[in-house]
Amino acid sequence: MMHPTAAVRPHPARRSVLALAFLVLLVEGYDQFAVGTVGPALLSYEPWHAGHSVMGVIGSATSLGLPFGSFAAGWAVTRWGLRRPLLFGVAWTAFTMLCGALAPTLGLFIAARFGTGIGIGLLVPLISTLVSTFAPPRHRALLLTVTLSAIAFGGTLSTLAGKFLLPHMHFQWLFLPGLLGVLLLPAIWRLAPAEAVSLAGAGGRARLREVLAPRFRYGTALFWVAAIMGLALVYSTTAWLPVTMVKAGYDVGSSFDFTIAFTLGAGFGNMALGALADRGPLREVTLGCFSLAVVALFVLSTPQPHWLLLAVSALAGIGALGAQNMVIASMASFYPAELRGAGLGLALAVGRVGAIAGPTYVGVATDLIGSPKAGFYAFMLPALIGAVAVTALPHWRRGQHDNAETAEPVAA
Repeated sequence: MMHPTAAVRPHPARRSVLALAFLVLLVEGYDQFAVGTVGPALLSYEPWHAGHSVMGVIGSATSLGLPFGSFAAGWAVTRWGLRRPLLFGVAWTAFTMLCGALAPTLGLFIAARFGTGIGIGLLVPLISTLVSTFAPPRHRALLLTVTLSAIAFGGTLSTLAGKFLLPHMHFQWLFLPGLLGVLLLPAIWRLAPAEAVSLAGAGGRARLREVLAPRFRYGTALFWVAAIMGLALVYSTTAWLPVTMVKAGYDVGSSFDFTIAFTLGAGFGNMALGALADRGPLREVTLGCFSLAVVALFVLSTPQPHWLLLAVSALAGIGALGAQNMVIASMASFYPAELRGAGLGLALAVGRVGAIAGPTYVGVATDLIGSPKAGFYAFMLPALIGAVAVTALPHWRRGQHDNAETAEPVAA
């Protein structure tokens, strides 16, 4: 993620800027979760003959676009500031959602989802930079976490739309609400700064060599494993949870209920975790998130009362999405200030492997394993490996390597 090196910007419309950032990511969260929402209907759509492996490819196509968007964000913001890249990113994502709604073939639909991934990869770091620029320093970590939680709440809106609209319309029409982002373009033009932003963490190959130096090498390798597993967990659950619940024997309506609980738990839970990012024991909290995901996903695979499954779904959301956010916060605390940008950037670049492979991996596992619980077991494996990696991390004290400000959560 990108952090502006300048001090926080005084601005008379600071609250408006932060509200705008939340709304942009709310729409992007809807877009990100949309494929998972329409999954059961897509699999039963006879003209496309999509199986579980194809469903995994669709989810991975979205993830595959993320690194292209993230790279473009880092390149564009240093040349044109935040305003023009944000305007383009919102317009581009709306266009790709429209393409997904109108795509006549499966191949064009997959291409549209790849384009949506580029848009999401572009907008998340740009919005995080916008928040970092305008948020008061002492509340920056919390405000970043609250803003990023909008993605989970967007997933809630996507699932609600599926629950109430899918029985009455073709599944592709659920991608049309992604066009609502264009309504934010005038506010972006008015509020986003136009001047170029310098980014912290620059240092090129010299910084990367320092991240891999003996004093950090062991921790860096384990953080890479945790980042891969965290992103695999996030992107596999967002793409597959409703389908997995249906395959386990629940009706479509109930699967949407569980997904709504999952996203609400992720959103509100990550707000609470944001407060811990500044003052809590990061390693232990991160381990707790991965472990919570393992236990909650296992319980979801067993027959339980409906109310209990809803509660456990919320806990699974806290664990799955919280684990990745806490991995990032832990890395930001582990590295000294001058290496933080390089360490985070390299780990998140490596972690994209999990985001890309996760949805396809679940699709293949679902096809290869005959059990209706296969999806849950596939979710649990990256969470379990992530927990082991965090357990093996060396102990460090917050601020051990420098006297820099406390860690900030950053966008995956």
